[in-house]
Amino acid sequence: MIAGTLSRYFGLRFLNAVAAVFVGAMSLVAMIDFLEMLRRTGGMQNATTLLVAKITMFRLLFVTERVIPFAVLIGAMACYLNLSRRLELVVARSAGISAWQFITPALVVALLIGAASTAIYNPLSAVLRERSVRLEGTLFGDSGGTLQAAGGSLWVRQRSDDGQQAVISARASRRQGIELGGVSIFRYDEAGHFRDRIEASSANLEDGYWRLDGVRINATGTPPTELATYQLKTTLTPEQVRESFATPETVPFWELSSYIRLAENAGLAASAYRLQYYQLLVQPFYFASMVLLAAAVSLRFFRFGGVQKMVLGGITGGFFLFVVAKVTGDLSKAGLMSPLLAAALPAFFGGVTGLMALLYQEDG
Repeated sequence: MIAGTLSRYFGLRFLNAVAAVFVGAMSLVAMIDFLEMLRRTGGMQNATTLLVAKITMFRLLFVTERVIPFAVLIGAMACYLNLSRRLELVVARSAGISAWQFITPALVVALLIGAASTAIYNPLSAVLRERSVRLEGTLFGDSGGTLQAAGGSLWVRQRSDDGQQAVISARASRRQGIELGGVSIFRYDEAGHFRDRIEASSANLEDGYWRLDGVRINATGTPPTELATYQLKTTLTPEQVRESFATPETVPFWELSSYIRLAENAGLAASAYRLQYYQLLVQPFYFASMVLLAAAVSLRFFRFGGVQKMVLGGITGGFFLFVVAKVTGDLSKAGLMSPLLAAALPAFFGGVTGLMALLYQEDG
């Protein structure tokens, strides 16, 4: 009975500490992002404070999703250091409760937080992120509030039913590629010879064609032609376009498996989507490894001193795991490592490190 009561107590203390750290970080991020948006929209008459606040709130979950592991780490350290400072851990040990018994509740809570983050938080953040992109598009036009490729442009190739080919380049994308901005289209005939280039301010994918607005057609040997709208036939489906333009981070967890299947059926590389999928699946164990790492540096008795070194060691360990996750992710995207291995390695490495340190401290 004593062990059960203490387990609930330690679990609630850990949960409260993680929630406090996460809410504090979220508030700081929201304030900074809101002030930055106010600065960017200072000269716009249609940019009301309410609209700027709405954009900030819609993308807040997406921005703070990467903060959750560090909130778990720092929350666990704060929880155990506070328990040690108030001598509650000493009392628990004197009652015959081992360190493993008051670490276990935090591990269970961390696993539940990771599962909720994967199944609920991630899909919700992706949906709200999409809404924020739409609001930014109406506020800034095609030049802002959009997803950008690393090289400055997004590319997709299409072939029509009559054999003609077109390469579409866009500087901006909204709704995961359904709406494009700053569009350039290079068209080729059946033999692969260049026909003309079409420039448009925006493009929207309709049923069987692209609707282009603000069009300028440049063909060899003829003067440019300007049109208000133009329809470009296409066989691309919304799913295929989303596969080309959507980044893995903007796809909800429950839709990642379908994106992977579509990419493989189309003969495209799906390693980035697989990596994101496996990282979200492994996320509960990654949070648990953060708890083990935090416990390894914060279960020492407070009166022994060295608190600053313990806190610094825990933060350094968490940052090292973040670097490992980044490096393995880049290796996986480059095809040099399995996506499953790249996703599982940081959680495994952090968990084993924390577990070995705890075994050495508690059991010699």
